[in-house]
Amino acid sequence: MNICIVQPALNVPTETFIRIHAQRLPANVTVVHGVSSGPVWLGEKPVLSQSALRRAGRAVGRILALRPRSWHTTVALLAVFRRVEPHAVLAEYGTAGVHAMEACRRARVPLIVFFHGFDASRKAVLDKHRKAYGRMFQQAAALVTVSQAMGQKLISLGAPPEKVFYCPCGVDCPRSSVATPSTNAPVFLTLGRFVEKKSPDSTLRAFAEVFRGHPQSRLRMIGDGPLLGPCRELAETLGISAAVTFLGWQPSEVVEREMLAARAFLQHSVQAADGDCEGTPATVLEAGASGLPVIATRHAGIPEVVIDGETGLLVEEHDVAAMALLMGRMVDDPDLAERIGRAARRHVEQNFSMQQSIDKLWTILRRAVATE
Repeated sequence: MNICIVQPALNVPTETFIRIHAQRLPANVTVVHGVSSGPVWLGEKPVLSQSALRRAGRAVGRILALRPRSWHTTVALLAVFRRVEPHAVLAEYGTAGVHAMEACRRARVPLIVFFHGFDASRKAVLDKHRKAYGRMFQQAAALVTVSQAMGQKLISLGAPPEKVFYCPCGVDCPRSSVATPSTNAPVFLTLGRFVEKKSPDSTLRAFAEVFRGHPQSRLRMIGDGPLLGPCRELAETLGISAAVTFLGWQPSEVVEREMLAARAFLQHSVQAADGDCEGTPATVLEAGASGLPVIATRHAGIPEVVIDGETGLLVEEHDVAAMALLMGRMVDDPDLAERIGRAARRHVEQNFSMQQSIDKLWTILRRAVATE
């Protein structure tokens, strides 16, 4: 089977799930990128010539034919489809699905749209694409979400329930490298971009409360983003800068090493002011796979992965005091951290392995092709 994956950008560090789809789906996969921001690329070359003369000619032709600005994307995708003859198109993100749907309609290729988070929650995105989403919901062969909560959101936006499929993210569980929280120092770890929906300031405020009663505790934060600078300043203001380490972006081997040395993992996700929400944070799965207990918020798909009191501990969004209380328990009771961490690993291994995720997606793709 030939599958064409259509996505906004290529090799974004935080989008490992897209790369894994391209690498592990048991099909002939062609990746097309740039559909949301400019020229459409196939590998390292633009599909359409970018010479000034050719671009001007296409612009004049589009205007004379009264085509929308997105017509250039449609033309480029049709050229790719003629070349690779896909049996199905997998659009990564709802916004990519909007840009791909006209080409799929004209080529009569089934469109499967994979929603991941902001594309089903951010107000500006939903307002901009409301009409286009309505058309896409009707045309698409399948609409895939990483959480049940996101699936319900799509249905509330008008998606036919029979087209909505749940396919959670997956992770590869390390075979030998597993954390032992009971013997690790009281180190808390976070991993993710410093953006509003990750609420890194809430994590810092919770840690400040813990640090006052447990001065031996430490917080290590991996990631970068627009809120990194303000969070460094907040750590200074809270008087915890000596106990907090901002590591910036780190490669996977460093992330693995940090997880092996931690007592617990923190994920204080919230709904941002613009409506942006998580899907199901892969970091929560990675921490569980590493044998770490997770302290997180009841947000989006997190409760579908973290079973409160069994494979992790949950608090409400923005409840800094409750998070601090649970963090204090992890410091005071390392055996509890060990028990929850072991249960988390079993849970992820049994229900959220990467192979299970790929198998579910492959089943959805095959069904879409068979029913078209």
